Amino acid sequence: MATAVQKITLSSSRDIPFNKLVLSQANVRRVKAGVSIEELAEDIARRGLLQGLNVRAVVDPDGVETGMYEIPAGG
Repeated sequence: MATAVQKITLSSSRDIPFNKLVLSQANVRRVKAGVSIEELAEDIARRGLLQGLNVRAVVDPDGVETGMYEIPAGG
């Protein structure tokens, strides 16, 4: 018996403050040692975004969104 494939729902783009972003532990890209999120945010503010980020909501153990977003790819 075939099972239904769950559809992915995409949201429209929106602005999310830098302090609401965390790098996902599943992210395969790594940041140079000693470079903080704050330094990366300053670099984006200075040069602009080179590529949009994909993020997903961080949820607590009960599945409730925490207000934070993780970056599963990119950086």
